[in-house]
Amino acid sequence: MKPIPLTPETEALARRLIWFEEPAEALADPIRFVAYALESATHEDMQALRDHAAVTDADIRETLDAAPPGIIRPRSWAYWNAKMGRYPAPPLPKRQLG
Repeated sequence: MKPIPLTPETEALARRLIWFEEPAEALADPIRFVAYALESATHEDMQALRDHAAVTDADIRETLDAAPPGIIRPRSWAYWNAKMGRYPAPPLPKRQLG
């Protein structure tokens, strides 16, 4: 996935979606950032992400394929996989311990 530029619009999104990090740090890992967006962004947030960061359906599919475990909950996982034509959804990413 291509980098997400730090603009006033993406900075505002990063402050809302990953409030516990500075926007530049949150945007540094686009897969992780989009995973947080898939979990908690509003429709308007997703539209802004698509408009200002040019996030495409291919980027969303790539995020679903490489999503870090523990970010996307089952309801959002099922929704976004269905929205991307993946039904039934594959299993959620799992943490590997040990």
